[in-house]
Amino acid sequence: MEKIEKTDAEMIIEAALFASGCALTAGQLARIADLSADEAEALLREMERTYRAQRRGVLLFEVDGAYQMCSNPIYYPRISGLRREAPRALTQAALETLAIIAYKQPVTKPQIEEIRGVNADHMVNKLMEYGLIAEKGRLDAPGKPILFVTTPEFLRHYGLNSVEQLRAGADPPPVTDT
Repeated sequence: MEKIEKTDAEMIIEAALFASGCALTAGQLARIADLSADEAEALLREMERTYRAQRRGVLLFEVDGAYQMCSNPIYYPRISGLRREAPRALTQAALETLAIIAYKQPVTKPQIEEIRGVNADHMVNKLMEYGLIAEKGRLDAPGKPILFVTTPEFLRHYGLNSVEQLRAGADPPPVTDT
């Protein structure tokens, strides 16, 4: 296979991200665009900066080590009517439960209940239904309680690149609440 030009590689990556509809790793995109991992990573970072600088309708986001195209939040008021589902408004209890999971993950339901002081069954089920948390195995302890973690959807929803960004207290990219 012949080596492709940078602009062709960029268009191939853009097409792959658009067509997939989900996050792809730099390694996956490198194979698709016939680039080295370092070349793909550099090109993705450049594309991310360019999309933001040009205020395009879509942006390239890094989410937990993978890349995905998402609509630009600044245009949300204009396109919100196209959305199939209503934006999720989390209750105070759901936000508290989500915060505990985000900062303590992996965490069990009994640990969440100990911190909140109330039963967490309903809130955990709701957060799983929304796709913001997921099961991540079981704790090696009596009863083998389920461990819960946040999902890539949680990262996208709150404009974070990784859980480490949340834990470090770093400023997230500029996004509006959708």
